[in-house]
Amino acid sequence: MYQFNVEGMTCDHCAASITRSVQSVDPKAAVAVDIPSEQVRVETARSLADIEAAIVEAGYTVNSRHD
Repeated sequence: MYQFNVEGMTCDHCAASITRSVQSVDPKAAVAVDIPSEQVRVETARSLADIEAAIVEAGYTVNSRHD
Protein backbone atom coordinates (compact mmCIF):
# COMPACT_ATOMS: atom_id res chain seq x y z
CA MET A 1 0.00 0.00 0.00
CA TYR A 2 1.15 3.50 -0.83
CA GLN A 3 0.14 6.65 1.02
CA PHE A 4 0.40 10.15 -0.43
CA ASN A 5 -0.09 13.65 0.96
CA VAL A 6 -1.82 15.41 -1.92
CA GLU A 7 -2.32 19.17 -2.14
CA GLY A 8 -5.30 20.71 -3.89
CA MET A 9 -8.12 18.29 -3.05
CA THR A 10 -11.20 20.23 -1.98
CA CYS A 11 -14.29 18.20 -2.90
CA ASP A 12 -15.78 14.87 -3.91
CA HIS A 13 -15.06 15.69 -7.56
CA CYS A 14 -11.34 15.89 -6.67
CA ALA A 15 -11.52 12.49 -4.99
CA ALA A 16 -13.27 10.99 -8.01
CA SER A 17 -10.72 12.54 -10.38
CA ILE A 18 -7.80 11.05 -8.45
CA THR A 19 -9.52 7.67 -8.24
CA ARG A 20 -10.19 7.62 -12.00
CA SER A 21 -6.63 8.65 -12.78
CA VAL A 22 -5.10 5.95 -10.55
CA GLN A 23 -7.49 3.31 -11.88
CA SER A 24 -6.58 4.25 -15.46
CA VAL A 25 -3.09 2.95 -14.59
CA ASP A 26 -4.39 -0.04 -12.60
CA PRO A 27 -8.11 -0.81 -12.93
CA LYS A 28 -7.91 -3.14 -9.91
CA ALA A 29 -6.37 -0.52 -7.60
CA ALA A 30 -8.19 0.21 -4.36
CA VAL A 31 -8.13 3.96 -3.76
CA ALA A 32 -9.12 5.72 -0.53
CA VAL A 33 -9.18 9.52 -0.51
CA ASP A 34 -9.52 11.55 2.70
CA ILE A 35 -10.13 15.14 1.62
CA PRO A 36 -9.80 16.90 5.04
CA SER A 37 -6.40 15.33 5.76
CA GLU A 38 -5.28 15.49 2.09
CA GLN A 39 -4.37 11.79 2.23
CA VAL A 40 -4.64 9.27 -0.59
CA ARG A 41 -4.05 5.56 0.06
CA VAL A 42 -3.64 3.16 -2.84
CA GLU A 43 -3.44 -0.64 -2.86
CA THR A 44 -1.95 -1.68 -6.19
CA ALA A 45 0.58 -3.92 -7.87
CA ARG A 46 1.92 -0.97 -9.88
CA SER A 47 5.01 1.00 -8.88
CA LEU A 48 5.00 3.99 -6.56
CA ALA A 49 6.26 6.16 -9.43
CA ASP A 50 3.39 5.06 -11.72
CA ILE A 51 0.77 5.95 -9.12
CA GLU A 52 2.38 9.27 -8.24
CA ALA A 53 2.56 10.17 -11.94
CA ALA A 54 -1.15 9.41 -12.33
CA ILE A 55 -2.02 11.74 -9.44
CA VAL A 56 0.17 14.51 -10.83
CA GLU A 57 -1.31 14.03 -14.30
CA ALA A 58 -4.76 14.55 -12.77
CA GLY A 59 -3.58 18.02 -11.74
CA TYR A 60 -2.63 17.57 -8.09
CA THR A 61 0.61 18.12 -6.18
CA VAL A 62 2.11 15.20 -4.26
CA ASN A 63 3.89 16.65 -1.21
CA SER A 64 5.11 13.38 0.24
CA ARG A 65 4.73 9.68 -0.33
CA HIS A 66 5.14 6.55 1.74
CA ASP A 67 5.18 2.89 0.88
